[in-house]
Amino acid sequence: MRAMLDQVANRIVEHITSLGDQPASYESDGRVVAQSFSETAPSEGTDFSSLLDRIFDDAVPHSFNTAGPGYLAYIPGGGVFPSAVADLIANAINRYVGVWVAAPALVQLELNVIRWFCEIVGYGAGSGGVLTSGGSLSNLTAIVAARRERLGDDFGSGVMYTSDQTHHSVRKSAVLAGFTESAVRQIETNEHQEIRLDHLGAAIAEDHAAGRRPFLIVGSAGTTNTGAVDDLTALADLAERERLWLHVDGAYGGFFALTQRGSAAMAGLERADSITLDPHKGLFLPYGTGALLVRDEGSLRRAHATFADYMPTMQHDLDFVDFCDISAELSRDFRGLRIWLPVKLFGLDAFREALDEKLDLARWATDQIREIPELEIVTEPRLSLLSFRVRGDHEDEATRALLHAINARQNVYLTGTMVDGRFVVRICVLSFRTHMDRMEMCVQDIRAALAEVLARG
Repeated sequence: MRAMLDQVANRIVEHITSLGDQPASYESDGRVVAQSFSETAPSEGTDFSSLLDRIFDDAVPHSFNTAGPGYLAYIPGGGVFPSAVADLIANAINRYVGVWVAAPALVQLELNVIRWFCEIVGYGAGSGGVLTSGGSLSNLTAIVAARRERLGDDFGSGVMYTSDQTHHSVRKSAVLAGFTESAVRQIETNEHQEIRLDHLGAAIAEDHAAGRRPFLIVGSAGTTNTGAVDDLTALADLAERERLWLHVDGAYGGFFALTQRGSAAMAGLERADSITLDPHKGLFLPYGTGALLVRDEGSLRRAHATFADYMPTMQHDLDFVDFCDISAELSRDFRGLRIWLPVKLFGLDAFREALDEKLDLARWATDQIREIPELEIVTEPRLSLLSFRVRGDHEDEATRALLHAINARQNVYLTGTMVDGRFVVRICVLSFRTHMDRMEMCVQDIRAALAEVLARG
């Protein structure tokens, strides 16, 4: 075991310390690479060192460098190293935390994490939640809870409301929760990509008049597309008047509530009935770390609790919890340790300062790009996500060419999206390894790539 750990430690340290020098993306043919790894189940074992070589030398280089400082695409995932250590511990001890009685102290560590998150978003006594694999499962769990609380067993006429910027996992979750796609009303957004409250109110009234049962509004605290934040206070007022469940998808933006600016941008977040958070985004943790919080923990229990003769007696003390009673999972890993360990090790102030830095870097990049006459800022950073495009004729074609030319330099990796029918380049700053030096490199690459595109005509 020690020999294996020593070999792995050497490879991991070498990999992490070189992240800044590794290409931001890869240029190889993914199909060819994948086919080279296709294999049948082995009958005999293989030398451990050669397996590590296969992973680190042959597989890893053919991937997006999502843990590197130049990854400014999609929503970055950081992967702080102590979380990897925590996962090693959790997998090695292999304790079961789905039921409280199986590991009371370990369950308490995970429950501490949930309660810390509740404090961050402004929830009070009676709130709770569960750690998930990510925003998709969190959104599904929230819809199931809202369905149970607002519609009961007869939910065929239920209707929910999203914006045209809401993450696609919400629609997918609605279908998985038993609704037809037509039960998901997509409401237009304004010039700031925020849900239009007048259109939302009209849609709710129309559905009531038609005999349907509105039950859920989904707001956004930082959309994936543009980083938009809905008017959460106004949504909470509307949901309260109409007696609807308000769910806020804060997978990308929710943890900016740790900062003064983020908290101000998301005013009203604490009034939501449920909130999706992704620690693997805003807390820089490894992929596969999500969370769902609810203002009333009992709503999760009423939606998910069942019983079987072979199960132990579930926990009814409000100070404790059986996670299998408040989520869809019975078998599950000990996710809490990968959050508890780095938060205890560094303290929340370290994460708060890092998030403030990302807000500063996004604003700095916006100001720099605004000074380039040939470029136009399309969406301002409400948090740490911005978008821009090339001005003039054939703007979509030129903007796509610009994106390709930026990424070809391999220092940063950016992605594109559509905003109001126009193709734009987006920058999302959310890696704890991204600092001013990399953002300066990013702007330099944008300028150089733009000159190249304009020279080609």
